Amino acid sequence: MAFNLESITTERAMKAPRIVLLGVEKIGKTTFAASGRNPVFIPVKGEEGVDAIQVGKFPTCETINDVMQCLYSLHTGTHNYDRVVIDSASALEPIGWIDACARNVDKNGNSSPVDSIEKFGGGYGKGYTESLNIWRRITEALDILRNDRGMVSIIIGHVKVKRFDDPNGESYDQYQFDVHDKISSMLYRWADCILFANSKVMVKKEDVGFGKDKARGVDITGGSRFLYTQKRPAHPGGGRDPYGKLPYELPLDWDTFIQSVSAVS
Repeated sequence: MAFNLESITTERAMKAPRIVLLGVEKIGKTTFAASGRNPVFIPVKGEEGVDAIQVGKFPTCETINDVMQCLYSLHTGTHNYDRVVIDSASALEPIGWIDACARNVDKNGNSSPVDSIEKFGGGYGKGYTESLNIWRRITEALDILRNDRGMVSIIIGHVKVKRFDDPNGESYDQYQFDVHDKISSMLYRWADCILFANSKVMVKKEDVGFGKDKARGVDITGGSRFLYTQKRPAHPGGGRDPYGKLPYELPLDWDTFIQSVSAVS
């Protein structure tokens, strides 16, 4: 390819989206990702959500090499899958640590496996940097599927509630991606669309006597579940055009999500 003035273009290119799908436990993340035309799952050891769903799925992956073999077969094989789902990043992260620990070498370049990611490379956070390299291999493979096969990528992740120290104001609790900060930052940058799934809860206070109140969360939607597309103080979200133009709140339904994307594209 020539990189010169003649190669400059103003054409708009819409590629298959790269999605990071987060949400609270048992909210329906896997069911959402399994809906639609023809997805295929790469299930990771420790996640059983897709087992009871009639959808294309590889055998459960127990190593990083297993995951890479699945991605390689999707690139080279004949199939009509339009979407690949890794379920989940939260389960895959410790598997990546095991992979890194097994490949540790000492200062002389000799194989020297360690039993903790904290000890990799002598410590000082080198293990988490190596874990980041593993995730780059995975996202690069997903990008190849996107570019060569037109496949949508979805990485499912769990969340944790953690205190956020806002440099511009007071601290508060928020839902955060349940992986190491280096991994979440990298995946957020990689993704075209970050989605957060949750229900709606209203806090009610009950008088338990002796001048004390007890707060209790009550589902106010009758079991409805929602997809949030934009970042708020309490949760992640956001996207690149057109995913940044989506309504803030949508039903947790794949067809509705796709229709909403089409409406703003």
